[in-house]
Amino acid sequence: MECERCNTETNSYGFSYFNVDALCQECLKKERVHPDFRKAYQADLDAIKKGDWNFAGIGLPNDLKVVR
Repeated sequence: MECERCNTETNSYGFSYFNVDALCQECLKKERVHPDFRKAYQADLDAIKKGDWNFAGIGLPNDLKVVR
């Protein structure tokens, strides 16, 4: 699988809390230390509690976007 943020090939991935990207472990680490991570995590948790299992996230902050 290829990371949807940095295009690195990976066998181990997880999903972004900011949007619906499938991410490599390195991109996940960068996301989890971002100042807005707690806000994105809480928004996802609130959506799940309301039954929304397809929450699209709060949007990817510009400083996490990878320029290709």
